[in-house]
Amino acid sequence: MDILRRLRGANNEGVLAAVIVVVAIAMALASPAFFTPSTFFGLVRSSLVPLIFALGVLLVMISGGIDVSFPAIAIFAAYTTVQWSSQASFDPTLVGIFAIAIVIGALWGLVNGVVIARFRLPTLIVTLGTQGIIKGILLTYIGSAYISAAKLPPSISDAGDAHLVDIPGAGYLHGMLIPVVIVVVAVWWMLKYTTFGRSIFAIGGDIEAARRVGIKVVRTQVLLYVLVGALAAFGGVISVILGKNANPQSLVGTELDIIAAVVLGGASIFGGRGSVFGTVLGVVLVQLINNNLVLIGIPSTWQRAAVGALLIIGVSIQALAALRDRRKPVLLEEEVSRA
Repeated sequence: MDILRRLRGANNEGVLAAVIVVVAIAMALASPAFFTPSTFFGLVRSSLVPLIFALGVLLVMISGGIDVSFPAIAIFAAYTTVQWSSQASFDPTLVGIFAIAIVIGALWGLVNGVVIARFRLPTLIVTLGTQGIIKGILLTYIGSAYISAAKLPPSISDAGDAHLVDIPGAGYLHGMLIPVVIVVVAVWWMLKYTTFGRSIFAIGGDIEAARRVGIKVVRTQVLLYVLVGALAAFGGVISVILGKNANPQSLVGTELDIIAAVVLGGASIFGGRGSVFGTVLGVVLVQLINNNLVLIGIPSTWQRAAVGALLIIGVSIQALAALRDRRKPVLLEEEVSRA
């Protein structure tokens, strides 16, 4: 029994890994072309940006909130930086572009954090409002013109062509995998080994109890949303690098996929629970379905329905688990009273 519990994982990561294996086998049976380097490279490439976004959503969800402003922050930070560089005919280098975009994203995260933490407003409503404000500013003051590869800063163009592995006729493994892996490891380490990470879990578990034990809730929440904004901007720049263009509409509508991946990865919508490993598996499963659903004979138009169904299943499992946990103390009291 203990072995099964360990295999299942604290957040059902083992179950999710088994589902991924089953889905992969089904797709391989439906199409032998599934188990090829090009499929693997495509899956990795398509997972890079969603994984960065999912890490930010994971942090917010662990703290007991929901963030839907991350795609708007991501494209605002990346597009603004690229457009400024293009208009000024100045390339601040790849590090400089990342730094500028991250500062912009962190400032938007600061707005979210201050409003949510200081006024104790619902996270979903605040981030929806921020999303609308960002889109309005982008369209009204910054612009919404498509920036093609020819107009991108040279450093971004060069990064777009940087491949770790390149197999002619089979695809390539993009160089942006390295910074994404570094960020994933950094977030895992922060959640597991730092006081800040433990404070996020505590706030999500019981915010009043966190206050009573001395956690500075307001400061922690503000810093959390600053970090999430920075992660969103980081993902936005990577999206521009991978796509070799800056399109203000490119990341719109990705909220469902990202939130579904995080929920499937075991993060609780009630807060206080979640893992980086589970989130990685959740992103892989969603991208596996989005990229290869057609291989098993299902039209690509059903992708959104499939992801929505997975989200409902994930939330339902969490609700049933929460109900079971609430019933355990009651059953224990009844057994004690009978004894």
